[in-house]
Parts: sequence; C-alpha cells; structure tokens
Amino acid sequence: MTPRALIFDVDGTLAETEEAHRQAFNDTFAEFGLDWHWGRDLYRELLKTTGGKERMRAYAANHLKIDPAEIPVVEIHKRKTARYGELIAQGNVPLRPGISELLHDASHHGVRLAVATTTNLPNVDGLIRATLGVPAEELFEVIAAGDMVRNKKPAPDVYELALDGLGLPGADCLAFEDSLNGLNSAQAAGIPCLVSPSAYTDRDDFSAAEFVIDSFERISRIDKLNTLLVPA
Repeated sequence: MTPRALIFDVDGTLAETEEAHRQAFNDTFAEFGLDWHWGRDLYRELLKTTGGKERMRAYAANHLKIDPAEIPVVEIHKRKTARYGELIAQGNVPLRPGISELLHDASHHGVRLAVATTTNLPNVDGLIRATLGVPAEELFEVIAAGDMVRNKKPAPDVYELALDGLGLPGADCLAFEDSLNGLNSAQAAGIPCLVSPSAYTDRDDFSAAEFVIDSFERISRIDKLNTLLVPA
C-alpha cells in the first residue's frame, strides 16, 4: 500500500550537500580568524554529531580540548548558514538522481510530502529554490527543521514534529534517510525508514533499516516505490 506521506531528510538525502556545508564551515572559520580546517575524513567523523553548532562545540571539546564557551559558536554558525546559502544559490548542488521525479510523481498521485531535518529552515528553502525553482513550503506540506525542536537526531523530536503537522501516525508514512542518526530518529518516532547511503555515510551499518537502496532512481515513481515496499 502506498504510504499516505513521504517524509524526507535533507542533507545527504535530497542532495549531496555535505561538501557545500564543509566548504561553508571552512570559509567561515577563515573569516573569523580561526585556524580550523575540516578535511573530508575529519568531517565524516564530525557528522556523527548532528547540528552545526553542536558539531563545532564537539570539535572544540573533543579535538582541540578547549572550552566550547570560548568560541562564538552562534555567530559563526549564523555566518556559515549565510555562506552555505551563497554556495547553494550558485546551482552547483543538484538533487540526488531520482529525487525530483519522485517528489513530482508523489504530488501527482496525492501523496503528501514533508521534511524532517536537522538543518535549519533557510537551508531547506535555499536548496529547493536552487534546484526546483520554488519555495520549499510550496512543495512540502510540513517542514520540521532542527531549530524547531529541543533534541536533534537521533532523537525522534523532528520526526514527531512532522507527524504532528501531518496529523498522521508513523505507520502511515515512510521516512527517507541517508544516515544512521536519521534512521534511528525515524524509527524512534515509529516511522518505517528507507535508506539510501550518501557519500559521507556509505560505510555505516544500515541493517536495521526496513529498506536500503543504492540509488533513489530505483524508486523515482510511486509505482516503483510500491514495488519495493510490497515485493511480488
């Protein structure tokens, strides 16, 4: 049976955005005169901490052994968000293959669309405007973002917020994720989860997921998704 709503993570799921985030962090660190530089291997490890401000605090405490209170985290993150928006607006970060087709086909078939993400609302809107040319709220009925909840993934808060907005039980929905934190968050909210690993999560263990696919192109239409959900 077709889920009544599809709930999407953003970073790594809708698009491979993490390199843009990493560049935005590094550019902003330089602007603030910090000698921080997050390489790819380090960033893969840092992504285990969800939330940009939380990630910076964890880096300061665990890698630099300094008090995160000594760093103007909020100010840095505000500028980093703006820098990320500038990078996304350049149009160099496309949606992952199959995502655009799935979003449009789901809408055509009356399947409701929502977002449950650790990132903030401006980042969601910037990505959708740059890739699909419309405001995010025009495409997604509900957008539950990380700055709207107390606890970020792997806590279920953001998915529970999305369910509240939809007015649906978790069992009637399907979550789309790329990370272990996201999978745990969705399942903790009672939502079955389909995982397609991204460039930064392809080494994670997703054996607990209800469905794992290598590419969203496999489910780029509702009939393809239904075939996966209910195998012949």
